[in-house]
Amino acid sequence: MDIRDLPFGTTNWTEVPATEHPGTTGRALWRTRQFGAIRVRMVEYSPGYLADHWCSKGHILLCLTGELQTELADGRVFTLTPGMSYQVADGAEPHRSRTTTGATLFIVD
Repeated sequence: MDIRDLPFGTTNWTEVPATEHPGTTGRALWRTRQFGAIRVRMVEYSPGYLADHWCSKGHILLCLTGELQTELADGRVFTLTPGMSYQVADGAEPHRSRTTTGATLFIVD
């Protein structure tokens, strides 16, 4: 990631409007800020959420609350709990998210 031309700023995520993104089951609420080519999101997954697609976009993701299972297309599954993160590059392992309990994530991509 190459961060350029980004002056210091703060974000109050409670003031950023949420957009709803339905999954195969459940929903995700995204609060999104765009800084040039960098997208930063606070994402809340409802209990029972399952992504409706395999994602090949790179992310740096931090689990803030709840529990998130990330499944890779090769069958591996990783469970994130608060304070855990994952990192994946664009075009690397396709992945999708699910949660039984709900989760809140901070994502940079």
